[in-house]
Amino acid sequence: MGIAGLILGILGAILSFIPFGGYVGWLLCLIGIVLSAMGMSKAKKTNQPAGTAVAGLIISIIGFVLSLGNLLCLIACAGAMGAASSWY
Repeated sequence: MGIAGLILGILGAILSFIPFGGYVGWLLCLIGIVLSAMGMSKAKKTNQPAGTAVAGLIISIIGFVLSLGNLLCLIACAGAMGAASSWY
């Protein structure tokens, strides 16, 4: 589960840099956070190393924040364009 969380976190982080990719990126990162947390829990119960799960959690959180920032910027730009079009 840690590897799946890591992969989804990487994909979500990459999508956060693409315009309109934040719409999908935040969802991938959110799923990556859940899977990485489950992988960490499973690794702790079975006394296995949790390095990939920790890396997946960190990258997923960073990607989630970047995706939400991208999404908020797009919403702000759309609002500003709507306000600017009503000037005349």
